[in-house]
Amino acid sequence: MLSILAGRSCRSRALVGLLAGFVAVTSGARPARGNPEVALNEMLADPARDWDGDLAVNAADDEWVEIVNTGAVPADLTGLRLGDPDRVWAYGFTGTLPVEGKVVVYGSASKAWQSANGHSAFGLRLSNTGATVVLWHVTDTDTTIIDQFTFLDHEAEDDRSSGRRPDGGTTWELFDALHPYTGSTPPAGNGCAPSPGLPNNCATPVEPSTWGQIKARHADEGGAIR
Repeated sequence: MLSILAGRSCRSRALVGLLAGFVAVTSGARPARGNPEVALNEMLADPARDWDGDLAVNAADDEWVEIVNTGAVPADLTGLRLGDPDRVWAYGFTGTLPVEGKVVVYGSASKAWQSANGHSAFGLRLSNTGATVVLWHVTDTDTTIIDQFTFLDHEAEDDRSSGRRPDGGTTWELFDALHPYTGSTPPAGNGCAPSPGLPNNCATPVEPSTWGQIKARHADEGGAIR
C-alpha cells in the first residue's frame, strides 16, 4: 500500500513539476500574438500641416492613426490590421511592439502598404465628417475586432485629434490646442495638442482670467476682496 502511495506521490510531484515548468515558459516576456491589449490610442482625420515629415502638406498623406501596447509583455503585431467596419484594409502591422510602445501610421505609409499588397492605394480614408476606425486581427481562419473607435464631425476639423488620456485608458478626449473647439457637442476640447508617437499626458491648461474677473470671483457683496 505504501509503495502504491509513494508511486502516486512521485507521479504527483512530477506533474506539479511539469506544470510549474509550463507556467514558467508561458509567463515569460514573449510577444503575445494578437495581443488584445494593443489598442487604438490617437487619430487625426483632417491635417492642415505636414504631420508625416515629408515637407509637404497633403490631406491624405498627413492624416494618422496611433496604436499603443498597454500590456505587461511585448506584443507580436503579426496579423493586426487597420481598417473600417467593412474590412477595407488600410494597413498591416508586422514586428513586435514593446510595453508602452507606439506605432503611428500616416496616410502616406498606408498608401504604400496598400500598393505593395495589391489593394487600391486610398490611404487611411478618415472622413472629415466622422468615421469608425477598427483594429482587426486577421488569421487564416478568423478575423476579429481588437479595438474600434468612432470619431464625430467636430473632432475631424483642422489639426484636431481624438485620443485616449492617459495612453490606453478608457476615456477618449478631443485634443484641440491647434484648433480650439468652442461648441457644446461632446467631447469638449481638452486644450492639449495632438501628440503622434508621444505620451498623451499634457496638463489641462488653466483658463486665463483678467484681474477684474479674479476680483469678481473673490469679492463679497460689498466689493471687498476676501
